[in-house]
Amino acid sequence: MTNTWLPPEEYVETIARATSYACLYFTDNRGRPVQLKAAYNTETWQWPGGNMDHGETPWECAVRECLEETGIAFEGEKKLLGVQFISRRGHDWPTNHVGFIFDGGTLTDDEIAGIILDPAEHTEFRVQTVREWEGIMTPVNFARLGAVDEARRTGTVAYLEC
Repeated sequence: MTNTWLPPEEYVETIARATSYACLYFTDNRGRPVQLKAAYNTETWQWPGGNMDHGETPWECAVRECLEETGIAFEGEKKLLGVQFISRRGHDWPTNHVGFIFDGGTLTDDEIAGIILDPAEHTEFRVQTVREWEGIMTPVNFARLGAVDEARRTGTVAYLEC
């Protein structure tokens, strides 16, 4: 059997595609997650982050989006906490979605007080315990929060599929 090499533009048509996002997971000095409420959906709480721009790495995206969405110019280390694969099988979106969740570390009270939200993207932010977040988040998003929080506490990397 011989392999037939396809030109890149033809080969790409034969493999899975995905859009991608990246974000930073922050907690306060008591270990409570800091999350932002999405302006586009009042049930969605998320971390500073967003979809990657063309040519951008996941890390570059997370840092850029954090600055745009909170005013925080993050300069910490590159530490991956989790990867999320979101299947779009059976949905009206044409590709899967893959996310990279990085550890943003601990924010001081002053850094939290200095968060400046982009009102086009987020309407508020909160700092609560993981248990308190469970009561207001969707089950899928809460599962992501729990897995990422555990990954940070245990020094592991979470892998999620939904």
